[in-house]
Amino acid sequence: MKYVDEYRDGRLARSLAAAIARAVDPSADYHFMEFCGGHTHAISRYGLEDVLPTNVRMIHGPGCPVCVLPVGRLDAALRLAGRPEVTLCTYGDLMRVPASHGMTLLRAKAAGADIRIVYSTLDAVRIAEAEPDREVVFFAIGFETTAPPTALAIRLAAAKRLTNFAVFCNHVLTPPAIQNILESPDVRALGRVRVDGFIGPAHVSTVIGTEPYAFFAEEFEKPVVVAGFEPLDVMQAILMLIAQVNEGRHEVENQYVRAVRRDGNSKAKADVAEIFELRKSFEWRGLGVVPYSGLRLKEAYAAYDAERRFGIAYVPAADNPACECGAILRGVKKPTECKLFGTACTPDTPMGSCMVSAEGACAAHWTYGRFRDRQRRAP
Repeated sequence: MKYVDEYRDGRLARSLAAAIARAVDPSADYHFMEFCGGHTHAISRYGLEDVLPTNVRMIHGPGCPVCVLPVGRLDAALRLAGRPEVTLCTYGDLMRVPASHGMTLLRAKAAGADIRIVYSTLDAVRIAEAEPDREVVFFAIGFETTAPPTALAIRLAAAKRLTNFAVFCNHVLTPPAIQNILESPDVRALGRVRVDGFIGPAHVSTVIGTEPYAFFAEEFEKPVVVAGFEPLDVMQAILMLIAQVNEGRHEVENQYVRAVRRDGNSKAKADVAEIFELRKSFEWRGLGVVPYSGLRLKEAYAAYDAERRFGIAYVPAADNPACECGAILRGVKKPTECKLFGTACTPDTPMGSCMVSAEGACAAHWTYGRFRDRQRRAP
């Protein structure tokens, strides 16, 4: 197949749905977690859960980079933006994420803070070059997918000898989060969730490859199938997971062969390794403090580290106590099990990060799933 419409072909989807129905053991239950927010969006948008057998349950994982950023890191960004000499550059999907006391970057901008939306890391470098009297800080977030562009921006700033550019680094890593879901006692307050297999993230895997997931498949005996974002990709990955569970296998398989290789992208990985090193720990919304799950700038690039330059101290902060975003990110609860969903919390008035980002489970269910819920309840 060469064109996107072919990956959304209804005839092929019905054929895959029939194959899944034949493959499942009627006496068994299957619980599969899709880690990537793009997969969560695809499952909701195309109604894939409606065509799956009732004993196949999809669990939304912590694969939305905006959603997993804890309140304390947002508070730190707001403190940075409040400094009169600082221009904070950020991606647009962070602007409306609630921090402490309902504050957001959007509200801070309206109050006079110099906060600018950029579309790439290089936009922030250009601003620093054009405005040498401003301290330009790029608010870097995301998984392994977005770390290489941040590394490129730092290398470019170093090459241009910019002294007014820095990065507030919040990049996190996928494998430690998967391990945390499977074994960490630190998240028992939110509860454990049964996971029989994982749909591995797509964009992340184009960078790191499939090899890093081998540990989970072997150590925890959980199959992993890396899949693309289109509905037929996800359905084929589910069929592959069911086959592994039925056969008692726990291997890493690659459905997304058109984009993902075992060893990933060696150039991107080398760029990240040059600029970044592991933090000993990093807090995730919904998962708590996860060891060796975040990146920070190496000592050689400390001049571009906003945390060091501006003395940013991380102060943990609690989520809105009525918001179930943490439990939803862990897969313990569904969006509709949060009492704020669809009432106080909507895309126009988000109370938690899961309703802000397009990759968030709550936003996906608000946009697509709630209409199917209404149809199911209809007589």
